Order: sequence, then structure tokens, then C-alpha cells
Amino acid sequence: MLIVEMPRSSPVNSVSICTTGHQSLYCCLRGRDGVHQQFIKWCAIFKLNLKIRTTSSQCFGSSVVTLGEGSGKWLRSAKWRIPDVGLSSKCVEIDSSCFSPCKVAKGRGFEPVFKEDKVLILPQNGDLAEVSAHHMLSTWGSLADEVADPPPPQIGDISMVPGKTRDAGDDKIHYLEVKNEKKLSERIIKLSRSNKVRSVLALYRSMAFCGLLPNLHACNSLLSCLLRNDRLHDALKIFKFMKAKETVSGHSYSLILKAIASYRSCDAALIMFEEAEREQDTNKYLDAVVYNTMIAAFGKGNNWVQAERMWRTLQKNGHVGTVVTYRLLICIFVRSGQNELALDAYNEMVQNGLSPCKDSLEAIIGACVREGKWEMGLSVFQSVMKNGRKPSLTSCNALINSLGKAGRVELAFKVYGLMESFGHVPDAYSWNALLGALYSSNQHADALCLFESIRKEHKSVLNLHIYNTGLMCCQRLGLWDKAVQLLWQMETNGLPVSVMSYNLVIASCEGARKPDIALQVYEHMVQRTISPDTFTFLSLIRSFIWGSRWSEVEEILNSRPDGSLYNTAIQGMCLRNQSDMARKLYMQMRKIGLKPDGKTRALMLQNLT
Repeated sequence: MLIVEMPRSSPVNSVSICTTGHQSLYCCLRGRDGVHQQFIKWCAIFKLNLKIRTTSSQCFGSSVVTLGEGSGKWLRSAKWRIPDVGLSSKCVEIDSSCFSPCKVAKGRGFEPVFKEDKVLILPQNGDLAEVSAHHMLSTWGSLADEVADPPPPQIGDISMVPGKTRDAGDDKIHYLEVKNEKKLSERIIKLSRSNKVRSVLALYRSMAFCGLLPNLHACNSLLSCLLRNDRLHDALKIFKFMKAKETVSGHSYSLILKAIASYRSCDAALIMFEEAEREQDTNKYLDAVVYNTMIAAFGKGNNWVQAERMWRTLQKNGHVGTVVTYRLLICIFVRSGQNELALDAYNEMVQNGLSPCKDSLEAIIGACVREGKWEMGLSVFQSVMKNGRKPSLTSCNALINSLGKAGRVELAFKVYGLMESFGHVPDAYSWNALLGALYSSNQHADALCLFESIRKEHKSVLNLHIYNTGLMCCQRLGLWDKAVQLLWQMETNGLPVSVMSYNLVIASCEGARKPDIALQVYEHMVQRTISPDTFTFLSLIRSFIWGSRWSEVEEILNSRPDGSLYNTAIQGMCLRNQSDMARKLYMQMRKIGLKPDGKTRALMLQNLT
């Protein structure tokens, strides 16, 4: 077997074959005197057995497939001889129904037809068509002038597919000295792993040309190589051939679907998946790995709806998810805020006897915290420790926070002790979660003591949230002086003090009946260009009412007319037996179009009667 490309200057006694178009192949035979024969503009695949001698050159055709434009099912070419150079060839009768991509048609016996200076072709109707000597005996140098124009690009052309474009030399076919499919498949695997794209494609096409079939491992390795090098178009052609030969697997589908989702869109991958799902011949290849590929593709776009749909389809078709399946589902659902679905996926995973990975467990703990299911979160936390794993600092903080909100202070501190035993260093979130646990259980004094311990021993973790928790404890305990001191420390340490911090200090002064201090904090707040909000004015109005500073109350109401402020002022004046002023504010409130609440109306009716 010998197949060669046509060089620019052909040697004596040579046969040259060149592909110059989509399926146009040129075959030239040359003798010593420069006379040669040239066949052009035929779509063809040549399989020639050559026997070359030193004194004469003869070409014997044992299997030649030639298909001229407009020809039909049967094709017959001529036998000719040039006595001067001793060059001859012989062709065979071919059934062109066997002619298909990656397949060599087989000859049905020799039946030469000879006519001098002519090449005779038998079309479908059985008549002989003639190819003139202009096409047969032209000079060697005029070959380039007779090259057929490349066909126009089609819809499925490589230019329409994202990725790298094909090179002109990608259609090469080599002579195979070894015909062992196993050895050639191993060669494909080796070339694919080395990313030798041209070489592995040439080897694959040569095997297909000779009727050899690479094994499944080799085909999948070739797909991976092509997709790594952005050759989606070639990969799709290989995949189509694999489906035709039924040498496809779930891994093959997984590779192609992932590439389509990446290069085109998830919708395009979904269309291909649904087509494979509808066909019985391909549905058997859609295993859990293929479903994982689709779930991961939708997860990249946070499309939890399609991810859930794939999950339900997997269940419906009787497949059992893998650890990867549930890890993907849990992470996607938690990231999308679908905590209930994440917990459902986790429960199904446990029922199937699968052990969740560390990432899945931490995501589930976070979902339990958001859903307020601290019991389940604690159970998951304990299962992590039973498996010999150490929960992360983030999981410990989340569980402490969840236990604190549920009022389970003792359990929260036990988790804190375990966290230290794991070697984790408590951060600001850890301390704030413990302070929040004590505050939620109304242990304000203990929380303030813990705050002081943090402030002395762990100054580096102090932040705005920890200080605000300390200010909240001061408000509950009525420690207005401690609150003012903490506010001063926050400003001194350069923390970005928010309006919430000033509101907490003003509320502490309100509880301690210190309107003058509250007014000073408010004025200091305004000087620092921090805009007060409604809560600021509510605390000031209550402080001024208890301090009988009625003019300041009216000044606030005139500068900031608000229904909640009027309701608070009227209710406070009624409680202080200032009926006349309360009635005045009530009339003013109705006049400017503000609506009193139920408590304000009830108090006014009581005072009017």
C-alpha cells in the first residue's frame, strides 16, 4: 500500500495523489520522458497497489473508487498503456452504494475498457462518457491551473463553530504498516495525551480509510484531545462516527455535552441531551455521569431550576445519583438560596448510603442555619466529627450563631470549645456569635464581661459589630456612661461609626433619663456629618418628654413631620398628663394629613372625655 502527496516536481516513474478541495482528488502518473496522465475534478478515494521496476514502471489497480460529477451508481474507468515508458494501469467496476465517509468501497472484479487517447467512464445510464485528452495529457506545470475552486462554506462549516479553525493539512492520510487495531488504538491514546492533534487525526482517518476501528478508550481520548485544543467541529464529527459504529459511552456524551455548553450555550447542550434521551439507541448511554455534566453546566450559571429538573429526571429514569451528583446539587441550591432543596438532596444522599464530602456538609450546615434548623445542623456537625474530619471555622461559626439565636447558650460554648480543640483560632465572627448568644438569652451582664475580655485580650478582632453588641448590652443595663465610653473608644480607634452606634448610645441615655447627654451625643453626631434617621429622633423625643423639654419636642416635629414621631410625642404627653399639648399636636397632625395610629386615637378619646 502506498499513498503519497503530489510534490511540486514529480520524479520519474512516480504516482502522485493530492487532495485540493472538499472531496476533489488528483492522481498523476509520470514516466521517464515527462509524459504523464492526470485525472482531475473527480471526487475520489484511491487505494492503489503499486509495483515499480527499474526498467519499466507499471501500475496495477486493485481497488479504486472514483466518482465523477453527475455519475450514478456504477462507475467504470479505462485501461490505457503508453508503450514508450511502459506505464499501464487497470481499474475496476465499483458499486458506489458502498461509497461513504471513512469507508473504502470494494471492487467487484476487473473489467477493463480501452479506447485510444481516451478515458471512458460509464455513468448511471450505462453510456460511456469521454474525458478529453486535454484533461489526460496536459503538461505537469499546468496542474495548478486546473485545481477546482473550493466549495462555498456550508452551514456546518468549521468557520461557524467556535474554536480553532482547521488547517489545510488536517485531511492527510498515511500508509499504515501495522493493521492491528489494538496497537493503533494505543498509538491514538499516546498521541492524544501528548496533544498531537494533526498526527492523531491523520492516524484516525487512516484507520477509518482502511476499515479499522479504534476502541472506545482511544475514541474518548481523541475527543478529549480535540476539545482541549478547541477543535469542537472535529470532535463532533468523531462523535457522530462513534455513534454510527456504536462505540460511544456515557463518558463520550459527557465530554461533548460539556464542550457544547461551554462553547455554545447550556440550551444547545440541553437540546442534544433531550434528543439522546428520546432515542432508545442512545438513551442507554445516559448514565449518572452524563446527568452530572448537565447539572454542573447549569450550576455555573446558577440555573437551579434546570438543575432540579435534571435531578428529577435522573430519579424518574431509575438512576441513582453519585456523591458528585449530590455535592453539585447541594452547592447549587445553597448558593441560590434554595435551602429546602439542599436539605432534600442531603437527605436523599444519606438514604442512598452515600457519605457526603466536607464541602457538602459545610454547605448543609449553612443551609440549616439559614432555615433555623439547629438540631439538624448539630447532627451534621457531629457526623463530620464521627468520620474523623474537622469542621471548618466557617461551619463552627455558623453553628454557634444558629445555637445562639435558638437560646442554646451552653451548646454554643461547647461548639466553641471543640473549635479550639480543632486548632482553629476564633475570629471576629466567632466572638460576635458568642456575644449574640448571650445577648439573645438575656444574659447582658455576662455578654458585657465577655466583651471586656475580648477588648483586652483580642484587640485585633474588634470590629463595628462587636462594639455594637456591647452597646446593646449597655442599653439593656442602663449603663449610659459605659456606652458613651465605648463610643469614644470606637472613634479613637478609627472605626467607621455608623448611625446605629449613635442610636444605641442615645437610647442608653434615654433609659437612664439623661436627656442632656442624649442631646450632646446627637449634636456630636451631626458635627461628624452623620445623618440621623427616624430611630434617632424617636429616642430624642422620648428623652425630651421624660425631661419635660417640650420646646425641643416641637422643634423636632416642625423640622421633620413624620407620623411615627407625632404618635410617639402625643402618647408620651398623654402619659405625662400634658393633655392640652397632646391635643394641640393631634390637631396639627391631622391638619398636615398624617394619620394617627390606634393607640393615639384611644388616648385622645380618653383625654377628650
